[in-house]
Amino acid sequence: MTLSSNQRRYDIDWLRNLAFLILIFYHIGMYYVFDWGWHIKSAETFRWLQEVMILTNTWRMSLLFFISAMALSLIEKRYSIWSLMGLRTNRLFVPLIFGMFVIVAPQVYIEARAQNLIPEGFWSFWVEYINPNTDLLKEHQSIIGLLTWNHLWFLPYLWIYSLIVLVIRPLLANVIGSRFFQNIPFVVAFICIVAGLLLVYLTLRLAYPTTHDLTNDWYNHAKSFLIFVFGYTFAQQMRWWNTVIAKRRWFLYLAILGYLFIVADRNGAFTWLAEQYEGSIAVRGLYGTIFIINLWAWIFSLVGYAGQYLNRPAKFVSYANKAVLPWYMFHQTLIVVLAWYLKPYNLPTFFDFLLILSGTVIGCLIGYEIVKRTAITRWLFGLKHS
Repeated sequence: MTLSSNQRRYDIDWLRNLAFLILIFYHIGMYYVFDWGWHIKSAETFRWLQEVMILTNTWRMSLLFFISAMALSLIEKRYSIWSLMGLRTNRLFVPLIFGMFVIVAPQVYIEARAQNLIPEGFWSFWVEYINPNTDLLKEHQSIIGLLTWNHLWFLPYLWIYSLIVLVIRPLLANVIGSRFFQNIPFVVAFICIVAGLLLVYLTLRLAYPTTHDLTNDWYNHAKSFLIFVFGYTFAQQMRWWNTVIAKRRWFLYLAILGYLFIVADRNGAFTWLAEQYEGSIAVRGLYGTIFIINLWAWIFSLVGYAGQYLNRPAKFVSYANKAVLPWYMFHQTLIVVLAWYLKPYNLPTFFDFLLILSGTVIGCLIGYEIVKRTAITRWLFGLKHS
């Protein structure tokens, strides 16, 4: 299938919603997975679940940054820079602030209750949660008190990256429109982005572990912003996109090999190599190259298969495109609340999982149906005016 720059990218719509679906399963998995800290944990956890979740752990958020950049690139010609900045602010920054004050608060409350750090009573907690000068849970505060964004960290990062790209949009437009850029073979672009991310990996990963706190998250910023910029340029390079679609099977094979290596390494298959990781830049470079190629292999296989088979409209996808931001805002709070209220019943894990999954999906659906009906809620959840 050959893609044209003038057609709507239904495959990107599908991928956006697939990425959200992965997030739901991943965050439910965090409740059950052994030895990975989260807001609340099941009484029964499973070590084997780590190997399942590691499948998407290395690339799921990178996929979101990549397709978000592609979507921005594909619509930018319809708007001025200032209009796009306003749209991105309304769609990302406003929901972030509302989400921090309202949507995320139950997660923080339940996490504190699960650790017996505060007495029962959500509303009295919420008053302290929104007070930047509160004395509650001093050891858990940041410079703005207890207020936090938890799973909504993606929104400020995406907002800032979008504004930066829009500011340098004229420069990017000149580069993308040049004959030199349009003639760059995909393999050269692939080598360059892998090399760029490898440099970031070697220079920043150990010094700046991922924190999602925005101000001291330099490895995550450098990695995610490079992926964002590459996604922005990729969407304007039809030859690259068509190559990814044509080579989708090879990317899938490569992705599976990368996953098998990561699982084997986690289970001690290469202990002799892992022991040299911190002391040898060559070993870190080897690991970094494998991790980065694995990341891109999954992203390109998904983009390739979506381009081949999903570049067509569907009623559900059209509906989900409008609902996905409210769903994203709601889903983790729903998971945490449902897990908290179901935990005392000690249900068999499979039934517990089904109840949390179905409750989260139903809650997201109902939440969007409520949100979309008034102008104020549409604005608070980043929806366009009806």
